[in-house]
Amino acid sequence: MTRTEATEWGRSDRARSAAKLVLAFVALLWVLEAVDVATGHALDSYGVVAREPGELVDIVPSAFMHFGFAHLAANSVPLLVFGFLAALTGVRRFLAVSLMIVLVAGLGVWLFSPSGANTAGASGLVFGLFGYLVVRGFVERKLLDVCVGLLIGAVWGSSILLGLSPANTGVSWQGHLFGLLAGTAAAFVFRSRGRA
Repeated sequence: MTRTEATEWGRSDRARSAAKLVLAFVALLWVLEAVDVATGHALDSYGVVAREPGELVDIVPSAFMHFGFAHLAANSVPLLVFGFLAALTGVRRFLAVSLMIVLVAGLGVWLFSPSGANTAGASGLVFGLFGYLVVRGFVERKLLDVCVGLLIGAVWGSSILLGLSPANTGVSWQGHLFGLLAGTAAAFVFRSRGRA
């Protein structure tokens, strides 16, 4: 096998791993929502209620729960696209970036959401992966990643901005904002140490 063939094999293998991981994650979200509906929305209790100390343990599980299939469907397409593109640079890096986003977005929700509000969903992760992908290319000085980030910004930028507005009731702009900030920070924290 030549070096070029080995490189192509490595890229192909990475793409398959990224696709499998992201498809499995989104499939898990759909299974969990089906279980939630079948149990009379028993899993909704894993959402985060602001400033209740006992709710801190729900920060990670809340990213896996949704309030209905429409809520989940709205997150699924960007999760598939952003997740796949983010996971192309490596599964471990993607998992670390995702965990950082989920934790920061969840803490933002816990600290700043209205009292009594129960918040759940993967939209904080969606916003975080968006921020990560838009910034990553500039941080790592990789032209292809810059182009990917610009394309994602052009396609999804306006809907991301709408999701950040406090006037947009019915969505957790707090989770969106802190997810976006965490994803942007993750581009710096988990930047590649290799040559640009």
